[in-house]
Amino acid sequence: MMLLYGTDVLTAAAREGTALPGFVAYNLETVQAIVAAAETSGRPVLLQAGSSAFRHAGREALMALALDAARRSTARIGVHLDHSRDLAEITACIEAGYTSVMVDGSHLPFAENVALTRAAVRRAHDAGVWVEAELGALAGDEDVSTGATAAGGSMTDPGQAAEFVAATGADALAVAVGNVHGFTAEPVRLDLDRLERIGALVPVPLVLHGASGLPEAELLGALRRGVAKVNVNAELRRSYLAAVVSVLPEALPGSDTVVTWSAARDAVTATALRVTELLASRG
Repeated sequence: MMLLYGTDVLTAAAREGTALPGFVAYNLETVQAIVAAAETSGRPVLLQAGSSAFRHAGREALMALALDAARRSTARIGVHLDHSRDLAEITACIEAGYTSVMVDGSHLPFAENVALTRAAVRRAHDAGVWVEAELGALAGDEDVSTGATAAGGSMTDPGQAAEFVAATGADALAVAVGNVHGFTAEPVRLDLDRLERIGALVPVPLVLHGASGLPEAELLGALRRGVAKVNVNAELRRSYLAAVVSVLPEALPGSDTVVTWSAARDAVTATALRVTELLASRG
């Protein structure tokens, strides 16, 4: 099946009150697990082989791995660059065949975020690739965070969000409404009123980062207010590591690495499948 190009799936999800899952991959097993979940569910997914994961696996290796797995799959899979601040990296992924990219200028002053995002949009749209941008900042680190609180970030302003999308031409907007990267000591409570105001003013689908550990009622409330893409990372990592720990007593005597990799892959598949079905449930 062809790679999942275009924003039709996103706009349909926003209309239906569902969301497209964006699952972050770091290595062979997590790529395979995400693809398996997409094939089992029959639902479209985004395989996010992104900027931070490149530091572990190498950009060329992980790009090739993700694109090859998605192209060979019978499922509808887009390959997405997550959290990139580098136009050269964005360009490399576009040229390699990525179906979408996220340009993250959330750390910049508003005008500089607009300029960076506009430059990314121009490069991407020339190649038929859609762009996710971010306004507002999430607390926590996307790769290792735990115990983060929303107080460490800055909320997205609804009026500024509308101005930002109009000025940049971004196809989707990641927002900060109390969500954080990683797991938290206390349950996260989203500012759903703020999210609703953003959705009323912004004409493109919204994206929610930091969905791992988010109470189901909060997540489904976000979907009802225009969130059409949900990123999941820490929950997959936790499933992976828990599976490795559970089989280590069996694996260590024979130095059986394969049993650990297989268990981790199966655990990530199960978690991704559960999340995919929840996001398709319409509450």
